[in-house]
Amino acid sequence: MSFLDKMKTRYTVKKYNPQGNISEEQISKLKEILNLSPSSINSQPWNFIFVNRGELKTKLAEVSYINKEKVQDCSHLIIFQVIKNPEDFEKQIEESLPEGNVNYYKNRVKPKGEADIKAWLGHQVYLSLGVLLSACADMGIDSTPMEGIEPDQYDDILKNENYETLFAVAIGERTETDANQPKFNPKTRLEAEKVILEA
Repeated sequence: MSFLDKMKTRYTVKKYNPQGNISEEQISKLKEILNLSPSSINSQPWNFIFVNRGELKTKLAEVSYINKEKVQDCSHLIIFQVIKNPEDFEKQIEESLPEGNVNYYKNRVKPKGEADIKAWLGHQVYLSLGVLLSACADMGIDSTPMEGIEPDQYDDILKNENYETLFAVAIGERTETDANQPKFNPKTRLEAEKVILEA
């Protein structure tokens, strides 16, 4: 099946099979793929926390709003975090990136102020979300991106002082009766002619 065909059949899973498990080999591949995600100036202002079944995932499920059942039943929960302090970020890139990349940040991003810096850092993390969802589709792994969680409470549970949670993705195996799958609920999109333009 081509990648296009896989994208035509992928969808956001609403109900997971609690007995479905993603293999360690596939998890290792997803970790490597996330590590290869693109970001502006190769900034990489992120953490990706993989949580398997157990007490920690149960605690996170309790602060996941309407996504509680998905978090409980999925094979793995992947939490996407962004570096919290712009000063820590600047130190990181000064230690790891070429001078030209660092100068871009200092001259083009930093002067805009902390709110814009944090927005820019968050945008980089969202780039990695697209990579993960595409990788899952290609590998036949079901997924659910979720902003409907309580990030502050995730942070209280995870105790990762230098990073803060933006969103999470549940991955696993859908139930056969999941009503959101395309055979029950056909995929709909705006007409391509409205959103794909040639200039």
